[in-house]
Amino acid sequence: MRLHLALGLLQALGSCYVSHAAVQHYPAWGHYDVCKSQVYTDEGLTWDYMACQPEAADMTKHLKVTLDPPNITCGDPPETYCALENPYMCNNECDATTEELAHPPGLMFDFEGRNPTTFWQSSSWKKHPKPLLVNITLSWNKTIELTEDIILTFESGRPEQMVLEKSLDYGRTWTPYQFYATDCLDAFTMEPKTVQDLTQHTLLDIICTEDYSRGYVWKNDKTVRFEIKDRFALFAGPRLHNMASLYGQLDTTKNLRDFFTITDLRVRLLRPATGATMVDENNLSRYFYAISDIKVQGRCKCNLHANVCVMDKDKLSCACEHNTTGPDCGRCKRNYQGRAWSAGSYLPIPKGTANICIPNNVGPVTRVCDQELLRCQNGGLCQDHQRCQCAGGYSGVLCEKHRCEAELGPGCDGGTGVDSGQAPPPSAPRPLLVLVMTTVMMSVTTMMMIMDA
Repeated sequence: MRLHLALGLLQALGSCYVSHAAVQHYPAWGHYDVCKSQVYTDEGLTWDYMACQPEAADMTKHLKVTLDPPNITCGDPPETYCALENPYMCNNECDATTEELAHPPGLMFDFEGRNPTTFWQSSSWKKHPKPLLVNITLSWNKTIELTEDIILTFESGRPEQMVLEKSLDYGRTWTPYQFYATDCLDAFTMEPKTVQDLTQHTLLDIICTEDYSRGYVWKNDKTVRFEIKDRFALFAGPRLHNMASLYGQLDTTKNLRDFFTITDLRVRLLRPATGATMVDENNLSRYFYAISDIKVQGRCKCNLHANVCVMDKDKLSCACEHNTTGPDCGRCKRNYQGRAWSAGSYLPIPKGTANICIPNNVGPVTRVCDQELLRCQNGGLCQDHQRCQCAGGYSGVLCEKHRCEAELGPGCDGGTGVDSGQAPPPSAPRPLLVLVMTTVMMSVTTMMMIMDA
């Protein structure tokens, strides 16, 4: 019995120790919020580099909004508007010279929750039957990765025809994200669909939906969405519980990555809500656009080489790690072009692959290694900042490769099965393990002596 007790104590404490060491070494997968960390190995303190990205945030705080035509905002000259649902209720005034009655574009992005609700408003449909066309362009001057649904909240009734467009080249060219209409066939000669009709194979299809274009009925009918998370769910599951699958797809499919990446968004308002099949030409002040809120959640695209995005000279820019530079960390720093730049990778879970830029090997003037960012890896020693003296079994400028890779190439077994090329798991600090086990044995011996007594 005493032997079983001792073995049970050893097993429990050993399991606790191993579990604690594992939690310390590996970050929570899927967050990618740490770019590098110092780790202890048998060979001493070294750097462990990981793929990383900024946290998702409200991107409307950093955009520039442009309206076309520029004078489409109401209030100059002042106008009186009627309610769409009640043509005899004409007590809404817009006057650009009075703060309480003005509706400038900035009110689409201010804090919601105020009473009464603030909103941008267009001039009315005075030139009917000429279309009332408005383009609202949101520009970041930075590449953005979308992480949540895009949501527009209308105070005027949702438009009967609208297109959401994206640009990946700072507004030089545009492609549609989604079409919206009360009648998709009539407006855009497209069959109506919903995001639920999409599959993994058709996720990139551009659809027209009638879900968000019904007339003004109830207050909960104010929003228009572009469903990002429903598209994510095609790979990650309905509750996004399998993000590893989504990250794997984003890693290997450039078109999918680009689909959720933008530099600019454009809302093209083509026809306002009318609430009926016919337009009341005797009361055109009922027809206009008004938007109280636009939500765009995302993160700076940093190619998995930064976990922070900062404002630099009034422009968003990644705080690059891994010896990379540029607004998107899209190139190697000077003197760190020892191999071609590459984006980081989400895989393998949980840390991904950093793909750091390594120093040029161009002679004695180049600092190849140091005791800070350029530490020799896998137990290597830096000699005069010029070369890493690698431990047995490793090679490369920073000892980052298994020696077998240089001789046999990726995989490292060369058909012999001698070496799989996989890095061994980080070993626990042995002196600490010995100390824990020694303490446990002393405690067990004491207990046995007490029981014998």
